[in-house]
Amino acid sequence: MKKLFFTCLLVLYSLISLSQPLSSKKVDRLTERVLKEFNVPGIAVAVLKDGEVIHMKGYGVRSIATGEKTDEKTLFAIASNTKAFTTAALGILIGEERVTWDTRVIDIIPEFRLYNSYVTEDFRIRDLLTHRSGLGLGAGDLMMWPDSAMFTADDIIRNLRHLKQASPYRTRYDYDNLLYVVAGEVVERVSGMSWEEFVETRIMKPLDMTGSSASFKGLRERSNIIDAHVPVDGSLQVAPKQENRLHNSSGGIYSNISDLSKWVICQLNRGRYGPNLEKQIFSEKVHSEMWTPQTIKPLSENGPYNSHFSAYGLGWNLTDINGYLKVYHTGTHTGIVTRVTMLPELNLGIIVLTNHQVDEAHEAITYTLIDGYLGIRGVDRVEALKESLLRDREDAARITEEVWAKVEAEPSMTDNEVDNSHFTGRYGDPWFGDIIISEVNGKLRFNAVRSPRLRGDMFHYTGNTFIVRWDDRTFDADAFAIFSLDREGRPEIIRMEAISPFTDFSYDFHDLNLKKKQ
Repeated sequence: MKKLFFTCLLVLYSLISLSQPLSSKKVDRLTERVLKEFNVPGIAVAVLKDGEVIHMKGYGVRSIATGEKTDEKTLFAIASNTKAFTTAALGILIGEERVTWDTRVIDIIPEFRLYNSYVTEDFRIRDLLTHRSGLGLGAGDLMMWPDSAMFTADDIIRNLRHLKQASPYRTRYDYDNLLYVVAGEVVERVSGMSWEEFVETRIMKPLDMTGSSASFKGLRERSNIIDAHVPVDGSLQVAPKQENRLHNSSGGIYSNISDLSKWVICQLNRGRYGPNLEKQIFSEKVHSEMWTPQTIKPLSENGPYNSHFSAYGLGWNLTDINGYLKVYHTGTHTGIVTRVTMLPELNLGIIVLTNHQVDEAHEAITYTLIDGYLGIRGVDRVEALKESLLRDREDAARITEEVWAKVEAEPSMTDNEVDNSHFTGRYGDPWFGDIIISEVNGKLRFNAVRSPRLRGDMFHYTGNTFIVRWDDRTFDADAFAIFSLDREGRPEIIRMEAISPFTDFSYDFHDLNLKKKQ
């Protein structure tokens, strides 16, 4: 009996030790390794368990330009992790019975139009939040990315009707950003407050998120804020921040791990907060709807765990990993990637903010932390993800190098055959506006009228196809420009596509249909 007792005790001890999470020292070592292996200047990590912060720390530097240290108060653009705040804002209004998830969008925004009348008439508030509109991946994002200097929310609402249908309505997951801009407009029209004011007063203030802002412009303190970093020709460069108001309800919030910890604990408590959880941001019914699958996603997006489903709820990705529900979202701006992950049944939350656009960094930290709680041993997430990243970079480099090698060989063969003036002029797209192709010093130039940073030299590739090399090399998005000719052999239409399949989907050049105007 004594032997059996000690055997059971040993088994129990082994099970407990296997499920122990990483200690703070191990999290430190993990994150320092990730900084080095993925060349990330700065990372902030928070781990929340059973309603308490058990790890919160900044690593590395805010900017390679200043060398100032990252800490728990350092502000990051959280990008698309903003979407859960927009959903929560709508959830508050729904709890107040001012709208429902199934209120028609045109009942709030009468001028709202999509690609056909049926979809427009039937489009509901929940459809704004679930990436199943029938529009293609990132459709229209060039109105917001990389510049958005001269577009407004009214422009987006007006221009949505010009974006083509890519799949039957409510049948396929295709991530979008523009409809979250519309969702922000719904918040404004129903509440009578700007989206920014609503989020700050109804969510951030109650949760005591004192360092956060719903927009870059609204930040009261900017002395502890990161710079975005992008690799250019093998070395990191500081990239401009995205500061335009247009994208705020889709990806404009600035926050830090200290404030976001309060937000995640509120989520894990189903909208409740405060001493003894006596206060509520939104109701449990609203919270349940947010975490209910709305749109089915491919299982391939779930990462390295055993999963049986993948879906998008309302502002959150949903899946199961090794038998546990996982709720998560990521956010990407140029030079910034963030991730929020929750395992509700373990009452576990993980926040990773980075100031470099390499997904594998936040994945390596998050997966390794999850492994600690699931008792997974002997798997080196950092090494596996680094190998995957290197393969992708090699594939991307091979594709672009082959294209530019052909461009470099072109002049010796066809320099006298290409009449640049033949292609100059103003071309217009119904949702993006005009671009001007001019000849400067014997070379074609591409200039987007309403997105001034989108400009660059054009190089002849083959036939009527050119390559646009963007002046801003942080874009990493050089593109083909393919001219179609009319019956007289004159350029009539330009179609575009990114050279590399690894280009960020928000450079949706393929959605443009630029027709010659003069």
